[in-house]
Amino acid sequence: MTFQITVTDEVRALAPDFTHVAIEAYGLTNGPSTDATSALLDESARRLTERLGGRAPHEDPHMAAWRAAYTAFGAKPSRTRNSAEALAKRALADGGLPRINTLVDVYNAISVAHLIPVGGEDLDHIKGGMRLVRATGEEDFVTMAAGEPAVEHPDAGEVVWCDDEGVTCRRWNWRQGPRTRLTEESVNAIYLLEGMGPDSGAEAAGAELAELLEKFSPGARLTVHAPE
Repeated sequence: MTFQITVTDEVRALAPDFTHVAIEAYGLTNGPSTDATSALLDESARRLTERLGGRAPHEDPHMAAWRAAYTAFGAKPSRTRNSAEALAKRALADGGLPRINTLVDVYNAISVAHLIPVGGEDLDHIKGGMRLVRATGEEDFVTMAAGEPAVEHPDAGEVVWCDDEGVTCRRWNWRQGPRTRLTEESVNAIYLLEGMGPDSGAEAAGAELAELLEKFSPGARLTVHAPE
C-alpha cells in the first residue's frame, strides 16, 4: 500500500504554489559517511555557488518564495530559515557541509545542489501517514535539550509535518525531530522534496535523488511519486 501523505486545505490556502515530490525507498543500505558521499557534498557546494553567481542564498527566487511562505504563517524567515537556505549557508561557510551518514549526505547534497528543501524520514518510525497541517499549538514535538528528551509545542497556526504520534518537523522544514530521522540503522525511508511554484525544480531534484539512492543502495526498491 502506498504511504499516505496529506497536505491540508489550510496549508494549500496559505501557500497555493506549494508542491512536493515523495520518494518511498525500501531496502536501503546506510552507514557512516564515505569518501564518495563527501565528494558528493563538495560537488553540491560547487553547483550552488555556480547557481547563485555571487548572490546570497536568500536572494534566489525560490528561497524568496519560501521566505514569503514562512512570513505568511508568522515565522521570521531571517531567523527561522527553511532547511534549504540554512544548509546552503553552511555549504558556503568555511566549515562546509556536515558529514552525517550516507543516506543523509545524499539528500543534503541534492538539497544544496538544487536549492530545495529535502527531508528524509525513517518509515519504520512513522506512525500512520504524514500530514502537513497548521498546528493548533497543543501537538507534541519531542526533541532533545541538554542531551535529554524534551517536549515542545508548535505555535498556533504554525505549519508542521506530523504523524499519528506527534509533530515530526516544525515550521514546515525548519527542525526535524529525532524520533523519525535517518540513522545508520535505517533501511526504509520516505524522502520529501518541497517546492514553491512551478519553477522550483522539485521533479528534477527528485529524479537525481532517486538515481543516487540506487547508486548507494543497489537493489533498493524505489517509488517516485509525481509532484502534488
